[in-house]
Amino acid sequence: MALARARRMQRTDYWPGFVDAMATLLLVFVFLLTVFFIAQFFLSQEISGRDEVLNRLNAQIAELTELLALERTDNRDMTETIASLQASLSNAEGERDRLQGLLSSSSGAAGEAEERISGLTSDLANEKEVSQRALAQVELLNQQLSALRRQIAALEDALEASETRDRQSQTKIADLGRRLNVALAQRVQELSRYRSDFFGRLREILAGRSDIEVVGDRFVLPASVLFPTGTDEITDSFKPDLNELADAIKELEAEIPKEINWVIRVDGHTDKRPVSGSGRFQSNWDLSAARAISVVRYLIDQGVSPQHLVAAGFGEYQPLDEGESEEAYRRNRRIELKLTER
Repeated sequence: MALARARRMQRTDYWPGFVDAMATLLLVFVFLLTVFFIAQFFLSQEISGRDEVLNRLNAQIAELTELLALERTDNRDMTETIASLQASLSNAEGERDRLQGLLSSSSGAAGEAEERISGLTSDLANEKEVSQRALAQVELLNQQLSALRRQIAALEDALEASETRDRQSQTKIADLGRRLNVALAQRVQELSRYRSDFFGRLREILAGRSDIEVVGDRFVLPASVLFPTGTDEITDSFKPDLNELADAIKELEAEIPKEINWVIRVDGHTDKRPVSGSGRFQSNWDLSAARAISVVRYLIDQGVSPQHLVAAGFGEYQPLDEGESEEAYRRNRRIELKLTER
């Protein structure tokens, strides 16, 4: 104990500098995280704006497509009208030729033929005027159709450029996601390394106790060495071991970077035999939770940060041994310590 106090006094001399270094690292991490969220925000805004532009472009293309269909229908009608007029013109010219033939063969019918020719000539002039107007309308429709085609081509180019920018934005977002996953994986690896170091220290501290087990990633402490039967008061005989455990946790707090969220989870377990219910504890839930809280409070009293401790009660519902022997009951009455993420 005197050696442990000497080590703590020696570490205290370096504590302010270490806290400054950790605060600087925390500020750098907060700055990087802020930059990441700002980049995410602007990328989201840019993508939303591009989606709106794409929707407007699609609506304009739909309107232009409908207008193009209408213009094509009008163009077809005008073409049919021109064909009909041209057929009428051909018939009129044929009639005129026939009448001129009759005029030459029959002088008596010359006056009537001339009148008819005059009327047909007038009709022919009218038909030509109508045909010219129709041709002018067709030319105008062709010009409008060309303009629509140019507009559609420009819209398609704009749409393709917008899609290219959208793909680039998606690529940037995916790259940021991969970087974030790599950073998270590195944090998990760091926590695993600190967990291994912590387990090594626990093994050194509790090396002389054969009744303590390691189950997976947890240290298992029999409840019988920590508490008298049916209570949550820690025995005096085990407090020195808990003091050394608290020192190990405080050393761990000084070593693990502030940006890693970790806790020591203290789990309380009982056997399946029910409590009497007449005392403080109405059920095994109450007893297991109270014992876990007692260990956490003791560690806090020894200087461990409450932010790095969690107490949990599991009652009799997570047994190590399903048997009903006294040995099985003894194994199931336990306190477990686990270093995990918060």
